[in-house]
Amino acid sequence: MTQDQVRDTSRTSGTARSTLGRVWPAALGVLVAAGTMIGLADARDVAPVLAASGFVYLVAAALGRPGAAWPAFGVTFVLIGVAKVTDLDPTVWLLALALVLAVVGLARGRARPAWSLPLQAAAMLVLAAAALVAVRADATAGGLVVAVALLGHAAWDFHHHRTGRVVSLSLAEFCGVLDVLLAVALGVLVLTA
Repeated sequence: MTQDQVRDTSRTSGTARSTLGRVWPAALGVLVAAGTMIGLADARDVAPVLAASGFVYLVAAALGRPGAAWPAFGVTFVLIGVAKVTDLDPTVWLLALALVLAVVGLARGRARPAWSLPLQAAAMLVLAAAALVAVRADATAGGLVVAVALLGHAAWDFHHHRTGRVVSLSLAEFCGVLDVLLAVALGVLVLTA
């Protein structure tokens, strides 16, 4: 191989890594949305994702670490997965964990600024309430509640991505893509049923 060929190969692989570095959060959002929709018959089954989306922001705010949202996402992913094979209600468990984390955050002095822990705790309550209402409603109304709440959270993600507050930019991007795709897919599922 000549030196020019080595340079061209190096440039190409560097470009591929650079592109992957820019698109992985959105690509992961697409994959998780697709995986969530496979075999889904009732849009209300996605309701725990609402509580999970509030939970990851609350964790980052309570700990004062934007990167903490990714491990929190992992916890929600496992909890929702376990709930599918047990009688566990992931929304109730996420609310309980959120309460503990809010107390930890307050003890660590995270009550300020107002857009951090206080606002994230309020958002967690609203999203968890929407999830709890959705699962108790009929299939059409519950599915629409989930879809609309996901679109609302996508706007939340966009705001946090733009301001760079609370969670890492990669998490806000991932979550925004996931929320929009799930909301559209659930809307189609509900309205065509």
